Amino acid sequence: MNKIKVLFVCMGNICRSPTAEGVFSNLIESQNLADRFQIDSAGTHAYHVGDAPDLRAQKAARDRGVELKHLRARKVSAADFAHFDHILAMDSENRESLTELCPPDHRHKIRLFLEYAPHLLEHEVPDPYYGGSYGFERVLDLVEQASEAFLESLRQTGRL
Repeated sequence: MNKIKVLFVCMGNICRSPTAEGVFSNLIESQNLADRFQIDSAGTHAYHVGDAPDLRAQKAARDRGVELKHLRARKVSAADFAHFDHILAMDSENRESLTELCPPDHRHKIRLFLEYAPHLLEHEVPDPYYGGSYGFERVLDLVEQASEAFLESLRQTGRL
């Protein structure tokens, strides 16, 4: 059985996208679906390649039972567009960057993550990097709900 391959993307891959990777990984593990997926995260820029997620993101996630310290930032590669089935951007700016880099035959894979959770009435996961701890909590709130909605959409469309 082919795994469903999901890539979460933000700018530097130290706040939002590793949080989404960790939250979604925990969700599928809790539902005994981990063997059906390959999950990763990356950034559109190489600012933090090799770094662990931001310590504030790690703490906020750990407080909710999600461990991020083992993750390391990387930049999106050309091979990612062919490899992944779903490339989920945290905001419009990063979606646009991905679209510019992506070969035309793979652009259909790129979506905003929060498109899967229209009930949130938000389109983007805000970047918490320059704010306080509240921003990291807000990211987790949005990512948790979008993760559940994304998983449900996979079920409803018969991909899971």
